[in-house]
Amino acid sequence: MAARRVSSLLYRSFSASSPFLFRSQGRNCYNGSRIARRFGTSSAAEEIISPSVQVSHTQLLIDGNFVDAASGKTFPTLDPRTGEVIAHVAEGDAEDINRAVKAARKAFDEGPWPKMTAYERSRIMLRFADLVEKHSEQLASLESWDNGKTYEQAKTSEIPMLARLFRYYAGWADKIHGLTVPADGNYHVQTLHEPIGVAGQIIPWNFPLLMFAWKVGPALACGNTIVLKTAEQTPLTAFYVGKLFLEAGLPPGVLNIVSGFGPTAGASLASHMDVDKLAFTGSTDTGKVILGLAANSNLKPVTLELGGKSPFIVFEDADINKAVELAHFALFFNQGQCCCAGSRTYVHEKVYDEFVEKAKARALKRVVGDPFKKGTEQGPQIDLKQFEKVMKYIRSGVESNATLECGGDQFGKKGYFIQPTVFSNVKDDMLIAQDEIFGPVQSILKFRDVDEVIKRANETRYGLAAGVFTKSLDTANRVSRALKAGTVWVNCFDVFDAAIPFGGYKMSGNGREKGIYSLNNYLQVKAVVTPLNNPAWI
Repeated sequence: MAARRVSSLLYRSFSASSPFLFRSQGRNCYNGSRIARRFGTSSAAEEIISPSVQVSHTQLLIDGNFVDAASGKTFPTLDPRTGEVIAHVAEGDAEDINRAVKAARKAFDEGPWPKMTAYERSRIMLRFADLVEKHSEQLASLESWDNGKTYEQAKTSEIPMLARLFRYYAGWADKIHGLTVPADGNYHVQTLHEPIGVAGQIIPWNFPLLMFAWKVGPALACGNTIVLKTAEQTPLTAFYVGKLFLEAGLPPGVLNIVSGFGPTAGASLASHMDVDKLAFTGSTDTGKVILGLAANSNLKPVTLELGGKSPFIVFEDADINKAVELAHFALFFNQGQCCCAGSRTYVHEKVYDEFVEKAKARALKRVVGDPFKKGTEQGPQIDLKQFEKVMKYIRSGVESNATLECGGDQFGKKGYFIQPTVFSNVKDDMLIAQDEIFGPVQSILKFRDVDEVIKRANETRYGLAAGVFTKSLDTANRVSRALKAGTVWVNCFDVFDAAIPFGGYKMSGNGREKGIYSLNNYLQVKAVVTPLNNPAWI
């Protein structure tokens, strides 16, 4: 499938309205049938569908083998639909990180991976992509079960994109080369682009497989070996694709996968003296800790993809119906658990009231329920901690006198479901407009003119992404260049093509993932200078 088509599926597959029924669900602090109709949301049946996949790998992948943690400890990974245990997974800690790094170092220094031709590396990556497609249903089921995202989203968008990303990086493997550089004097000067060595990678729980690809793909294409730590909430799919990589012919020790917790496994990886490079995706606060550990160990280079509070700006000339739908998608996609979510919706004052009413109506139609049920648009939050965090911010919005248009409560009686929530009359100094909520909470703010909205949009510690919705090319050009963000989507949102770089300004991180820019993260540049005796030319 073409890259553009895969990435655009993210919008097309999850933006359509579905039939709905107004009714309150679960606990609701707004009693009475009239209030329930106002604040309710569209519902899906509450029966739980059993996934058609078996959990086959729960051990650590080290040096080509699935092994228990050195301590013998395990921890539960939970079904966010119910809070019940899916499986018990090996709990890696410092000793397991040491074992994994030792295997990766041996595979880099002595193994065939960095020494084989780039073409052969690309063939292994292409075989892996074929296996991903062959096992797409199992992968989508595991991803949905462990994470809570809808099966439709995983199957039709994320698994195809996983395969596409690895094919993209496989294509780069034999196109990484240096330069011949002219120099003053009789010298031959060349630059070599060499693999950096052992790459430590820490991925988040919101897009486990895609973040796996964003990091593992370029690292392998450049000839590195890897120690990857999964998020403790979502370890299952990484082990599954680790098995597929071995089946594709990846040599032992090239890819090592350790499940565990941040203060133990994560900290050990970040501070390890034999890890040559570190990549992390997660919260800004954790990113600061990671950067400090890396600096205080062997000063390993670090790329960080961190938090965001992205503005989505709707101008007065916009097609309001389309703008409402796109803004809804920009915020509620993946249960709102997206670092670049359009979580500050700025709307011009001339169309503000109309936009708010239609945004509320769209949120009320959003189908919440079992992510395995066809037609479900929104599953549960990842776990109890995240559920409680989102509910805290909803209470903060009410207490700060923002207008709660709809939602605001738990959905259903079990699991970590939250009603799609919309606030209007939000001010820039409110917590719901300042902090990254990472949940299904849309904050709608009013603005008057272009200069004002540019200034307000940039007054944040984050700079990951932004959205601009306008019919005016002049407005689009002016605003997209003025916004301090790593990605600006114009009349679209969440387009994640394999070739498009992604990363942040300010406290949203440093470095870029995807595209040609990601290769720089995993390469060393070496200059080689040789004297020339009686050259025919220089």
